[in-house]
Amino acid sequence: MVLLEKPDRERGFNKERIIRVLLNHADGKLTKYRIAKLSGASEPWTRQYTDKLENQGLIQDTEVVEVEELYREWQRTRIKPSQLEVSLQQPMQLLEDTGLKYALTTYQAENLHQGFLFASTTDFYISPDQTNDWLNIIEEKGLLGGGNTRVRVLDEHVFYNGKTADDFSTVSIPQLILDLLDEGGPCREAAEKLIQNFHGEA
Repeated sequence: MVLLEKPDRERGFNKERIIRVLLNHADGKLTKYRIAKLSGASEPWTRQYTDKLENQGLIQDTEVVEVEELYREWQRTRIKPSQLEVSLQQPMQLLEDTGLKYALTTYQAENLHQGFLFASTTDFYISPDQTNDWLNIIEEKGLLGGGNTRVRVLDEHVFYNGKTADDFSTVSIPQLILDLLDEGGPCREAAEKLIQNFHGEA
């Protein structure tokens, strides 16, 4: 059986969750208490970490004042998802037909939201609780190793503030930006355009 499991570094998830919430609500309208609730981190820990981000000049109270720098901080602290590369004949059709939870990211998600990149690869997150169901589908319909599809497992919070585009589920725009930045190359340019459009950064 192919192994595809959620990364086990639970502690690091809290930082990532807090940054994800901050970038999804960058206008500063959320209280630190509310950020703790939305991220699932304790209130004292949330205050401690947001104070650290504030001391770095990235946020002011809960308003994001250095958007690109906060994305860089997220890249530094993020936990890489577990990933399985497979070949599927029609990955988007499979997602359309499945009743399982997923959220597209990188090329396909960017193409749906912005249309800058050619959707050459289909990357999507799955729920950690449904890993075995997905593995059964992959074994039945896909070929392992190399291919046009990357199935990712991370913390359930990766689905936070997810979007829908053309009836497909995608990650939130900040999560998409992060994943594009990590991908590099033309994806970085697409991410910078999304930052301008989503955060209004020149």
